[in-house]
Amino acid sequence: MIVLISISLFIWLFLLILWGGFWRCDQYIDENYSELKSYPRVLVIVPARDEAEVIKHSLKSLLTQNYLGDFLIVLVDDDSCDRTGEIAQETANQLNKAEQLKIISGQPLIPGWKGKLWAINQGIDYAIHQTLSPDYFLFTDADIYHHSENLSQLVTKAEAENLDLVSLMVLLRCISFWEKLLIPAFVFFFQKLYPFPWVNNSQKSIAAAAGGCILISNKSLQAIGGIESIKDALIDDCSLAKAVKSQAKHIWIGLTRETISLRPYNDLKTIWDTIARTAFTQLNYSWLLLIGTLIGMVVVYLVAPGGLIVGIQRNNWLLIGAAISTWLLMTIAYIPTLRLYNLSITWGFSLPAIAFLYTLMTIDSAVKYYQGKGGAWKGRTYTK
Repeated sequence: MIVLISISLFIWLFLLILWGGFWRCDQYIDENYSELKSYPRVLVIVPARDEAEVIKHSLKSLLTQNYLGDFLIVLVDDDSCDRTGEIAQETANQLNKAEQLKIISGQPLIPGWKGKLWAINQGIDYAIHQTLSPDYFLFTDADIYHHSENLSQLVTKAEAENLDLVSLMVLLRCISFWEKLLIPAFVFFFQKLYPFPWVNNSQKSIAAAAGGCILISNKSLQAIGGIESIKDALIDDCSLAKAVKSQAKHIWIGLTRETISLRPYNDLKTIWDTIARTAFTQLNYSWLLLIGTLIGMVVVYLVAPGGLIVGIQRNNWLLIGAAISTWLLMTIAYIPTLRLYNLSITWGFSLPAIAFLYTLMTIDSAVKYYQGKGGAWKGRTYTK
């Protein structure tokens, strides 16, 4: 047990000191950029499937952006069974912005494509057929509420720093007990997997993006062969970022406190299903990687509380001290993420329990995949 805790302690020291400063949560768009001389044309593409509950609020936030350039919103109604398209049109009419919104009825899903990417591709095709020639595309989910300066800040950052792709990890909803317990940890784990400072470093090969808000230049999209080049990617955001960065392009990902997700995760099952949808995909459907991940999660997150219990039972102060030190280090690493979500640091001590739940979700993801239920989302199930 002493050996295991020593390994865990070393890992946390390594993560805190040498792993890209992922835990600091310090990557934000600078709001003090000078105004651009001219603002590029932007086409906003919103794939929407059964989003009647949130589309009014998200679309209103897009239609009322304080952006000095031309921008058009294309909403692709992806075979919705509710009133998504109708509510979207009503919202635009109420704001006297009907000319700024184009609603497309999505075509049936073609084999080989994932649903969201197929919807985005139809929005891009619309731009091509209408000869709109936008300078940038903004890909955003239908459940995202954009603060009024978001589009302007994204474009200004891209132009000022010559970036080909700019993405924001939007602030996820964190109201219910299960959201407070598990949602900040999702952001923490994502940043640990893809340290944002390294993603934003052109000398590092690591690439990532957050699918809820991605601004990409038209030239860069064409350079990678269009959205079709990643048409079968279940984790489409990171696949797109990897494709762009592999072309020696510059990308950036950061956090935001103002642009937020409206999607609720009120119970454990909702969050569980969301994570299990792509966890095994993240491991490239490899059982070896799955086993390695499970061992890693145990050593990194679960050894410390286990060692503390054993240390107390055996009155072993060396074991107790090492276990407490390790647990404190992981809690310290988690604090900036908790502050981002305005939560008490006491939630940090639950990180081992949270990691245990995420480990079970990962196992369930592999089981669902081999049951033919992998990647299930809104009535669609995807295989590799």
